[in-house]
Amino acid sequence: MTQFAPIFSALRRHRLATALIAFEIALACAVLCNACFLIVGQLRALHIESGVAESSLAVINLGCDGCKGADLNARVTTALRAVPGVQSVAVVNAVPFSQPTGYAGISLDREHFIAVPHFYTGGPDAVGTLGLQLQAGRAFRTEDFQTAELWLPQNNAVWITRAFAQRLWPGQDPLGKEFWANKYRFRVIGVMAHLTPPDPGGGHGDSAGEWSIFVPVIPGESLHGVYALRANPTDLSRVLREARAAAQKAAPEAVLDLQQSRTVPELRADFFRQTRVMVGTLAGVIVALLLVTALGIVGLASFWVQQRRKQIGIRRAIGATRGDILRYFLAENFLIVTVGIAIGTVMTFALNLMLMKFYEVPRLPLYYLPLGALVLWTLGQLAVLAPAKRAADVPPVVATRSV
Repeated sequence: MTQFAPIFSALRRHRLATALIAFEIALACAVLCNACFLIVGQLRALHIESGVAESSLAVINLGCDGCKGADLNARVTTALRAVPGVQSVAVVNAVPFSQPTGYAGISLDREHFIAVPHFYTGGPDAVGTLGLQLQAGRAFRTEDFQTAELWLPQNNAVWITRAFAQRLWPGQDPLGKEFWANKYRFRVIGVMAHLTPPDPGGGHGDSAGEWSIFVPVIPGESLHGVYALRANPTDLSRVLREARAAAQKAAPEAVLDLQQSRTVPELRADFFRQTRVMVGTLAGVIVALLLVTALGIVGLASFWVQQRRKQIGIRRAIGATRGDILRYFLAENFLIVTVGIAIGTVMTFALNLMLMKFYEVPRLPLYYLPLGALVLWTLGQLAVLAPAKRAADVPPVVATRSV
């Protein structure tokens, strides 16, 4: 059994080197845990369910100052429906991963705002075109589609997502419940499994990015210029090109927003471009930090092996086996790594608190700490293994003659 007294004695004689390695491990622990937490969160965002038929959807976005909304909608939707391959067209205010246009604070008592969801508005063809899936409740009826005041009807039936229903009424059936957005009153008649806001994680909703509401609206002055069209996924790119040309021809006075007039898969890829860069950067930081930590452990262990050749030889001469020498260095390194992890635990939570304060990052779950510790313990033992084997391979007679 390894005796720890000689290990502590040796570490006290090399306080500075031990402290530097322990601090390096502590820093690695803090960065590793928080970076992995951020990466997992970003990967979860990359795979968020939009709640719409993404692979079949494209959007046409027109800007037209002074246009009559109803007239513009009539001309453009007629032209878009005539494009070969278009299965359906709907007037909407936005689609997932496009430019957000409908955030508003809501309350349950008309006094205290409790959340800021995104309001999607759409005409009678919007549900089918977008491919929204009703999980509970009833479908919209003709009388549910009302003319909006400014941008929302004053009293209307709506669908909300399951995630947002749980935020408003935890553990309750949301059907029939009411809420308000200033003077606008809404009644829940349907619950959708998913519908992400245009900018999931943009700071208006929860971390899951699904605080969304769909409001049926009669297209017109308050709802025009944005058109969702559905086509077979294999034809979508070609359909979009022809739809752009058809929209410009039908409304030459309007300006086509090319950045927003794309397929939903393209919008999604563009929206998460920075996220993918961030994930790659964080992964690179983790790899580099672990590599530097491992090299530091290898370097220190190699130095100590060289410095202790005489002591190793003496131990071998009085009966210590190669396994005893190997276990000695592994135990010594394990103690250093453990001290570093203990310090790193405090640094991990301090770093997480800073990220929570300045970047609205969620609290770090506790299970990241044992996982990070396991990685560092494993890394430490692997890094010291080669120097420890070299120490164990030193013949007793050679070691006792070295100075």
